[in-house]
Amino acid sequence: MNLRRITSHLHSADVLIIGFFAFLSLVNIVFASRIPHWWLMILINAAVVAAICVLGWARHATGSRVLAVIHDWHVAPTVFFTFKELYFMIKPIHLGRDYDDVLIAADRWLFGVDPTRWLMHFSTPWLTEILQIAYTLFYVMFLLIGFELYRRSDKGAFHFFMFTCVYGFYLSYIGYFFLPAVGPRFTLHDFSALNRDLPGVFLTPYLREFVNFGGSVPVGVSNEAAIAGTQRDVFPSGHTMMTLVLISLSLRFRIRLRWFITVTGTLLIMATVYERYHYVVDLLGGAIFMVLCVSTAPLLYRSSKDGLSTMESRFPAE
Repeated sequence: MNLRRITSHLHSADVLIIGFFAFLSLVNIVFASRIPHWWLMILINAAVVAAICVLGWARHATGSRVLAVIHDWHVAPTVFFTFKELYFMIKPIHLGRDYDDVLIAADRWLFGVDPTRWLMHFSTPWLTEILQIAYTLFYVMFLLIGFELYRRSDKGAFHFFMFTCVYGFYLSYIGYFFLPAVGPRFTLHDFSALNRDLPGVFLTPYLREFVNFGGSVPVGVSNEAAIAGTQRDVFPSGHTMMTLVLISLSLRFRIRLRWFITVTGTLLIMATVYERYHYVVDLLGGAIFMVLCVSTAPLLYRSSKDGLSTMESRFPAE
């Protein structure tokens, strides 16, 4: 078993993931004096890369359908794992400096008000409930599109979808490095009073806890402690960016639930501000990053092994 044989079985998304782990490892080295346990993260990155390579080789060497499914779908937990690594890097790199003041000033310059405060005049429990459900369905929409493409047995479409999603997430992650912020629910509002100030009907508090868990928000602490512990993932709005990417792909591939994804995605984007996760300028940033993603992903994919092997397919051709 040699290195060339192992890497020859990697998907385009695998290569993208390995490249990004290499980038994160380099950042850890450059900022080693600021990032605690930087060496440990490099070792973990190397272990993940090795696991992906071995998985790709084992899938083809054994012909196992189970390994094939794991290899095709591992990108979902791997991308989330990458997101969590940023938690330990961004804040120390910036020496604890957040840029919410810049984003708040941008919103006030654009609108003359704080949009999350202005929207409070229109809040109702049922509207809050609907928008919180839509916001939480962000993760489900990826699975809906992915499963349909996977069941079609169209490898070109499925691998292009996976590649584009990984590429989009990683573009947004790079944005987090340059302008770390925590969002208006912590800065313009009292986070500990969120369920009282913006109540839902039934599911809202549970769904908020689920979202908070994904963002490493501490439970049962003061607003100051929540700010100190939460992830810096506000600008650009990854939810807005990737929701627009999903809507675009669902229409392009004529996914059966494309109109559900379009409507739910529209509500989700509204929820990012209404539910106080983002400033409006974050959404504008997310839209710009989405354009960058969908305009460059096809070109990058066509130059990959997966893209070259599906040149005769109508995917991902324009």
